[in-house]
Order: sequence, then structure tokens, then C-alpha cells
Amino acid sequence: MTTRAKTIYVAGHTGLVGHALCPQIQAAGCARLVVRTHQELELTDQAAVDAFFAAERPDSVVLLAGRVGGILANNTYPGDFIEQNLLIQTNVLRAALRAHVRRLLFFGSVCIYPREAAVPVREAALLTGPLEATNDAYAVAKIAGILQCHAYNRQHGTQYLGLMPANLYGPHDNFHPHDAHVIPALLRRFHEAAQRGDASVTLCGTGAPRREFLFADDLARAAVQLLQLDDAAWGALLAESRYPIVNAGSGEEVTIRDLAEQIRALTGFRGEIVWDTTKPDGTPSRMMDSTRMRRLGWQPLVPLSAGLAQAYRWFAGRK
Repeated sequence: MTTRAKTIYVAGHTGLVGHALCPQIQAAGCARLVVRTHQELELTDQAAVDAFFAAERPDSVVLLAGRVGGILANNTYPGDFIEQNLLIQTNVLRAALRAHVRRLLFFGSVCIYPREAAVPVREAALLTGPLEATNDAYAVAKIAGILQCHAYNRQHGTQYLGLMPANLYGPHDNFHPHDAHVIPALLRRFHEAAQRGDASVTLCGTGAPRREFLFADDLARAAVQLLQLDDAAWGALLAESRYPIVNAGSGEEVTIRDLAEQIRALTGFRGEIVWDTTKPDGTPSRMMDSTRMRRLGWQPLVPLSAGLAQAYRWFAGRK
């Protein structure tokens, strides 16, 4: 860690990325890691968040916490997604500013970029076109967080940076049958279908969209690498683009159809895959340009096949 990072507060440590990130932060030499569960600190409660920051006075903050989910959850609960994420982000960013936290790492998502952005998507594509309609509420909330970081940096001299990952997966993911992202959703669907001996599994869309996936441990390494930058390097990264964001992706895409076939084989499901083409596909492609992150020396280490196997072992071990 940098000399400033004597105390790091990780908001959202119980989630997918938090489970991967916290051990890596500790291994990198953070003197004090501060975490709170949802039961211990309600991040939508402004007074509670203000009191926590006043008491703990962290040097740096990693903001992972938020409402997340797959295309079905985003389409079904858009009001919840925009409300809860805006409240959490605003409260944490505001409290960090008041507590004089100069360096903060804000986690976003590839969905902040326009639906028709040129692929691979560069950071400069932000706010250049319409969003994907199936998750626009979540995307707008995350964009608001980025702009809040940007505004604080301009007005108050803070160094708040957004890390925009590709689609994430791994152990400790959310495998909820309705709210999960595509990989945990497919792992659960095929696992349970195999256990029951089902003749078929029906999946939404055509299977044609291409997605870039990043294993959670690889994203955690990217975050730690950023947190280890000295002030000059961190400031240079902020100055490189109009908005304070940097992409982190695997650099490889796979169609949803091919992904489903890999997961079918992994789980041992022997039935048919039926595609319900009346359901939306979402954005055709979302591969990101991660050149700026790679220039810092970071690169993903876990290929999709190995990452899927690790995620499935973790899920199957809980069943």
C-alpha cells in the first residue's frame, strides 16, 4: 500500500469482489483494514455512515457496496437498483469527503457505456450515446457515482477514481435463481437440471451476444495495484481521461451460446438447450479496452475455463 493507506475501509467486503480483495489488501501490507457487515452499518442511512467515518477516519476507501444483479433483476427492479445505489454511493462519497479521505476507489460496471459504443470500449466512450435499456437504471446510478467523484476532484482536490470491470464471476458470487448475473445463473440452472435429470434447459435470448468475463481475483489484483500507486502515478492516471475511470477486462469475449455449452459440459447436464428468442439479448458486445490498466503492469491470470471450474466447485460445495 502507499504511505497514505494506513487504514483502508472496504465497503461491501462480503460480496464477490470483497471476498477476493480483502485478503489481497492485507497481504500487500495495509496496516489496518476496516470492514462492516450490512447489519453493523446500513449504508443507505446517512447519519450512520457519517458517524462511522467520523469514528474510523480511514485514509483510503474502496467502495464496492451496491445493489447488483443480472438482466432479469435489472429489468424487474429498476427502481430498487437506482434508488439503493444512489443512496449508498452518495452517503459514502459525501462522508469520505467530510472525513478528508483524499483517495477513494469506486467500483462501477461495463454497463455504464453506451449500447452501441465502438468495441473494444474505451473510457472516452462514457456519456457519448444511449444506454442499454435493460439495465439503464443501474447504469445511470453508477454514472452518477463517477460524476460525483469527478465533481469532488475538481472542486475539492480529492483523488477519487473509478474502476470499471468486465462482467465478474467467481467463488462467493450471488447464485440467486432470479437475481444472479449470467455465469452464476447458468451454473445453478445447469447444475440443478443435471441433478433432476431434466430433458432441457430454456435460456433467454438468442445466445448470440458476446461478453467479456473477468475472474474476481484478477479484478482484486487490479484494485491492489491501483492502491499501491504513489500519489504522482495515481494523479497521472486521473489526468489521462476526461472522467476519473479506468477499465479492467480479460481482453477475450465469448458468446452466451458458447458459454452455455461450456457450463453444460462442466455440470454434466446431458439435455437440450432451448433458446427463448422472445426474451431480450441485451447489448450485442461489451468488450472493453483495458490498455491503460495493462500499462501499469496488470494482466488477468485466470482463463475462463479455470475460473468457471473454481466458481462451480464453490457453488456445488454449498449444495
